[in-house]
Amino acid sequence: MPNVAVITDSNSGINQAEAARLGIHVVPMPFTINGTDYLEDINLTQEEFYEKLSDGADVKTTMPAPGTLLDLWNEVLKTYDEIVYIPMSSGLSGSMQAARVLAEDFDGRVEVVDNQRISVTQRMSVLDAMALAEKGKNAKDIREQLEIHGLHSSIYIMVDTLHYLKKGGRLTPAVAAIGTLLHIKPVLQIQGERLDAFARARTVTQAKKIILAAIADDIETRFGGMEKGNFEIAAAYTYDTAGAAEWKKEIEAHFPGHHVHMDPLSLSVACHIGPGAIAATVTEQLAR
Repeated sequence: MPNVAVITDSNSGINQAEAARLGIHVVPMPFTINGTDYLEDINLTQEEFYEKLSDGADVKTTMPAPGTLLDLWNEVLKTYDEIVYIPMSSGLSGSMQAARVLAEDFDGRVEVVDNQRISVTQRMSVLDAMALAEKGKNAKDIREQLEIHGLHSSIYIMVDTLHYLKKGGRLTPAVAAIGTLLHIKPVLQIQGERLDAFARARTVTQAKKIILAAIADDIETRFGGMEKGNFEIAAAYTYDTAGAAEWKKEIEAHFPGHHVHMDPLSLSVACHIGPGAIAATVTEQLAR
């Protein structure tokens, strides 16, 4: 049975402390703020990041340096037979494709997953990969399973402002059209590679109702209904921890008996969405 290591990046929402508890490695995503380089959860906290963002800082995201990945993979392969590397969705960054090019020199010992996940759904992929590894699956089998089931997930996001999406050039025409309307709370959806418009609401309360209804519909139409229980519900947010805690309670009240995991969005995602966003997800439970 191969000894398989699981590695992801910080877009998964898994910080360095949790990674140590889980027994995995997390590659910190690099970004530049006003010309200074930072690594997420290494030399900049969430609080410091939002202070800079609110001050109008120029924030740019980049991919992990090739040397960072190569050094980590070579070190991990001293004690593991194989690696499964789970980066953020290929539709939202070029880091997956860059990693696959690097993996070609490892003779099949490094498998790079493209299952089009981000944030807490990417975290679910990490947990699935760990469970599959514990069941004796090799790295290639794990990658294939994650990719087959990659789109068995939905993310619904209410953004408080479209300013940062516009600034980062992340808007599709449909989302930009919503942005021309006044006094709304747009609800966006990520399905695979796309961040696109899903609905529009006049208030935060209405946006929450739209998200909860969408999650319930996905459970019934895509995952076989509540009684089947082969899904996990999660939440994410930017900056407002008190509001996020209330949102988590609302989700759990709407879906009684289901624990809701919640993480702050990673900094490299948050810089494109801005503060005040809330999200909920439903994801097929693959192997746990």
